[in-house]
Amino acid sequence: MITYRYYQSGDEIEIVCLWNESLLKDPINQKRFRNLVLLDANFDPEGMRLAFKNDKLVGCVYAVRRLLPMYGTDLEPDNGWIPFFFVHPDYRMSSIGTQLMKEAVRFLQSEGRTNIFFSSYAPNYILPGIDEEAYPGAYEFLQKQGFEKLYSPVAMDRSLVGYQVPEEVKALKKQRIEEGYSFSKAKDKDLYEVIRFANEVFNPDWGRAIREGIIQGLPMERIFVAREEEKMVGFCLYGGYEGIPERFGPFGVDPDQQGKGLGKILLHEALQSMRAEGLHGAWFLWTGEKTSAGYLYKKTGFTITRQFHVMKKTVDK
Repeated sequence: MITYRYYQSGDEIEIVCLWNESLLKDPINQKRFRNLVLLDANFDPEGMRLAFKNDKLVGCVYAVRRLLPMYGTDLEPDNGWIPFFFVHPDYRMSSIGTQLMKEAVRFLQSEGRTNIFFSSYAPNYILPGIDEEAYPGAYEFLQKQGFEKLYSPVAMDRSLVGYQVPEEVKALKKQRIEEGYSFSKAKDKDLYEVIRFANEVFNPDWGRAIREGIIQGLPMERIFVAREEEKMVGFCLYGGYEGIPERFGPFGVDPDQQGKGLGKILLHEALQSMRAEGLHGAWFLWTGEKTSAGYLYKKTGFTITRQFHVMKKTVDK
């Protein structure tokens, strides 16, 4: 008989074990699960629905909504997220996933959520969305549960072996400096402004990544800022997410300043610094393939390594 309940203290060991039996291309360890899930300020045990067969964990669906605003006072009261789900391979196609998903959706509905996303949850998303190539059955399952595809971000990687800053980038940087721009590693005096810039011009998750990254030990020399005279016009960093030095981003240039190659300069500043640290690669999980950033990455030698689908389901309160 299959029994269902929500998370209780001590379940995390079985959850991580089942995760690694089920999501073979995206293993996790206890430390990452603890940091990304259990220590998340938005974690609510009732949102983590579990299925057991004779006391053996065989399925999990996690639902979350905001208890702490990402920025300001916005709790996004209409939105909820399903960051991950999985069922043991031996128990798939037996309605366990369907029942778990119903319970997770019902939990979010009870909290007034009408928009349910898989899985563009910030700050602690595991993956941006469902990887159809890696998990075709899970993609089909989400569609059957009423989720529809919104957009498809991509992950990219670039080898840094033999990397050199192109001469054209060096010349472009010199030209922009002569025009009044500056490019530098961040100092304490830059922090308030770059965090505000990231929050207000781009995404509150980016400002959070900078702030929390530094608190957790992100070296300041991994953050780069661009200014026009005294005005902040762009930034980038690496090592900000989970302390992984090869993970690039976030990265943004003021939309009013795009077309001047500022992003190209910042990107190469970071790649040169990464190589100087002895890193052999750079990667990130989320960008639009056909955005200006996506085109820049491709021109800089990044290649697409995975594609994800962000999906949405609309429900009544």
